[in-house]
Amino acid sequence: EQVSGSYVSDDLRDREDDILWRVRFRDRWLYLYLLLEFQSTVDPYMAVRLLTYLGLLYQDLIKQQATTETGKLPPVLPIVLYNGKSRWTAATEFLDLIEPAPGRLRDYAPHLKYLLLDEGAIDESAPWALRNLVAALFRLEKSQGPGPLHDAISALIDWLAAQEQASLRRAFTVWIKRVLLPGRLPGADLPAMADLLEVKTMLAESVIEWTEDWKRQGLEEGRRQGWQEG
Repeated sequence: EQVSGSYVSDDLRDREDDILWRVRFRDRWLYLYLLLEFQSTVDPYMAVRLLTYLGLLYQDLIKQQATTETGKLPPVLPIVLYNGKSRWTAATEFLDLIEPAPGRLRDYAPHLKYLLLDEGAIDESAPWALRNLVAALFRLEKSQGPGPLHDAISALIDWLAAQEQASLRRAFTVWIKRVLLPGRLPGADLPAMADLLEVKTMLAESVIEWTEDWKRQGLEEGRRQGWQEG
């Protein structure tokens, strides 16, 4: 479930509702601190930003007296999602950003490591049987034609068949229609699609026409780049 992030710094204030979630893990809540701004460029000091955000989060939890049954603060998993063309090169451990200190001074430096999800580093040869929804989302975003889209959506329909997955099916459907397809086919008149099965059917019916559109867009982009380089 979503958790209020009203404590966050000004640069995240406008999207605070998308940042912080908590999930039920066995018999307790696990807080997940998600940085959902699919960054297109590498931030060399991302670990510093996350350290600041986590400090603000823990201060807020202390004010709310939202500690565990033992009186301790809940665990947090910092996650960074990245979809830039080049691979992520920034340090994922805060300590790696600090100049090594003499003696035991380094022992007193703060530690923070975040989980990096680098879209471009996903193994494209991995079988769909892995049922990794994050990898599926990234493959959809990187797809360059209706064929790969059709295959990915077919897999999602199979994975998310259970009734309790209805909200996930709906989320994927809305994202594909409102974000993915308009970005691939700007100006296209998309039909109404209420679920993933309708998206799959639409793709199957439009595969020939859309393949030609994708090829045409690729040729036009290639010409533009050639003119710019020339």
